[in-house]
Amino acid sequence: MHQHSGYCPLAMKILKENAGPLTNFEVLDFLKSRGAAKDPTKVLAPIAPSEFKVYDYLVQSVARSQTRESITKFVIECKPYKLTKSEIATIINIRPSSVVEIDPLIENLDSRLGESVEDLVQLVVEVFPPSPDEKKS
Repeated sequence: MHQHSGYCPLAMKILKENAGPLTNFEVLDFLKSRGAAKDPTKVLAPIAPSEFKVYDYLVQSVARSQTRESITKFVIECKPYKLTKSEIATIINIRPSSVVEIDPLIENLDSRLGESVEDLVQLVVEVFPPSPDEKKS
């Protein structure tokens, strides 16, 4: 028997199967699968202090209210906009709800999307639930 070396099959699966950047939801989901929680006594695997910090940050972000289904739906429905993988991940992570918020996230926004940028913003708002902060206001 050899000692646990910190190897995590799920992490390897994520690295092998995901050719693009991970969304905050995927990182949060991964940390939850390792047992990260507000209660450190419920940890299933050795979790570094930095992983707890990332978990604490992400659980307060829009990733908390996202689902794998909503992300898949968004990725499929935003194909007509010809966004890069990185732009899609950034939109998912930030969940912009206005043209002003989405403008800095997409390179050459006006020339690439023109008037359809408002449709893209509407898609984001329809597919993803409001952020925790937006629900409070």
